[in-house]
Amino acid sequence: MKKKSKLILLAGMIMCSIFAFGQDDSNAPAQSNIQQYTPSKLIGQGQWDLKWFNNLYTQTESTFTDGDEPRQTFFTSTLEVYTGVGNNKRWNVGAIFEFRSNVIADRGALEVFQFDGETGTARSGFTSFAPSVKFVPIASVSNFSIQSSFFIPLVDNETEEGVFLDQNGYIWQNRFFYDHTFAGGKWQLFTELNSELSFGDKDESFANNSLNLTPGMFLSYFPSSKFTVLALAQHSQRLDLGNDFTQNFTALGGGLKYQLTDELNIEGLYTNFVRGNNTGLGETFNIGLRAIF
Repeated sequence: MKKKSKLILLAGMIMCSIFAFGQDDSNAPAQSNIQQYTPSKLIGQGQWDLKWFNNLYTQTESTFTDGDEPRQTFFTSTLEVYTGVGNNKRWNVGAIFEFRSNVIADRGALEVFQFDGETGTARSGFTSFAPSVKFVPIASVSNFSIQSSFFIPLVDNETEEGVFLDQNGYIWQNRFFYDHTFAGGKWQLFTELNSELSFGDKDESFANNSLNLTPGMFLSYFPSSKFTVLALAQHSQRLDLGNDFTQNFTALGGGLKYQLTDELNIEGLYTNFVRGNNTGLGETFNIGLRAIF
């Protein structure tokens, strides 16, 4: 397991190193926001970037048992707000807010939107917030950036009456982004390496004192400047730093994005957990809105 984890970390570092020193195409024609403002790209001074992203994960299988299990569904709604500072598009500051609603005991997947808090089957509420900063570490490579966020938990108990809500611990998250648009502008590759260091009392959260590494690749095709279809692959590996728990999974999926107006775009994504260890084997349905103005 340790050898596999080291290989995954090394691969992620190599991926970021190779992409970080790629060339930026400064002569590219004007682009829509979905083409230009991938998570790699920062906004300018006085601009605002608002993203509301909703993720619904549901499962009836896991690696803990064989066969079907009672359905469990976990809904996460995330609001990210950033503004540009400085004159060179190298620094953005902002905050992230998370709301969750979870149901278990074979309740229907859409019952997460009832927010009824039924004892033993449902919980919901605001679970964390994070001050956050984005920056471009290499001035000449504007399509390589880092997002650093510190998540502060708002939950008193991770699990109550058998219902999990969210991690009860602090998380220092660092996400490394890179994108490359191929000649002709029809194809674009976006890559990410997400690292999450969780710390706190290991008796209060399954994830405390662990490091989670999640590399991912997203390949987009643009039939037009306002519309894209994409395919994605992600792998997540949780490393034990003193909590005696490891975990990993691999997910594949795809999605669509559409530029509704000059400022606003919408996206929809689907992923399927195709394998894993110490994890559920479910699927996610995602929808998000992003406004840049």
